[in-house]
Amino acid sequence: MTAKRINILEKQAKLKRPLVLDGAMGSLLQQKGLASDKYLWHSNANIENPEIVKSLHKDYILAGAEIITTNTFRTNPVALKRPNYTITNDEFVLRGVQLAIDAREDREVIIAGSNAPAEDCYQKERTVSKYELDYNHKKHIELLWESGVDIIWNETQSHSDEIKIICRFCSENSLPYTINFYFEDDLKLLSGEPLAEAVEFVKDFKPSVIGFNCIKTNTFKKFYEKFPLPKNFGFYFNCGAGNVNDAEIICGVSPENYIKEIEPYLKYNPLFTGSCCGSSPLHTKKIKEYFDEIYRN
Repeated sequence: MTAKRINILEKQAKLKRPLVLDGAMGSLLQQKGLASDKYLWHSNANIENPEIVKSLHKDYILAGAEIITTNTFRTNPVALKRPNYTITNDEFVLRGVQLAIDAREDREVIIAGSNAPAEDCYQKERTVSKYELDYNHKKHIELLWESGVDIIWNETQSHSDEIKIICRFCSENSLPYTINFYFEDDLKLLSGEPLAEAVEFVKDFKPSVIGFNCIKTNTFKKFYEKFPLPKNFGFYFNCGAGNVNDAEIICGVSPENYIKEIEPYLKYNPLFTGSCCGSSPLHTKKIKEYFDEIYRN
């Protein structure tokens, strides 16, 4: 039987401050010498190096993370149809979620089930059918929920067709979920629609939180200066050096500088704050220390 799930809104209301989200997983696994898979990114580590994945989850928790993201960014059906793994899609997802649950132990840490874009997250042109796209998200979300996550964490989403499928499915099934947007400097999704319109669309489906991830802080600043932020919002920005789609990701923003970059947005009371590609538990620790200082009273 699945343990009682933790409600992200209730936990944030109880703490009366933003929740601390963890940081990167794939780039840390790269640093440990684990090769990424062309289709699976670093979710293959759940099978090949599970203890390393579990230890990184623990590192983030010990650094102060109150939300940890499952290493399931590429365990979706579209990604898994190509590699020659003998285990089923169900088992692949279950193993990724279980590693996060095991790392949590008896702590009140939210398990966020990562649901990525069906195809490469920076890919503009669609190569799968509408049927495959629909099945991909519904199946993956079902597996994440059945495996015991507390919330469906839809991240780096930048195609309107996927966003519509996710919102409708999660809403119809009363699943707690986030939509975390990725967008370009022109404030448009990769599929071409204005980000502001996409945010308004998502609001109607009442996600727990609307977030923004894997963008640089300067890109988010352009949106923030032009449009109001959603009521329940959060963010975790890209900390990598170079371009967002570089094959090898190294840290380009120190924990100290990251705090300086996100500080202007913290006065608007985000529901959560974390870091993305290129970050580490040191970034998480710095965020938690900052919150402990400014919210100590």
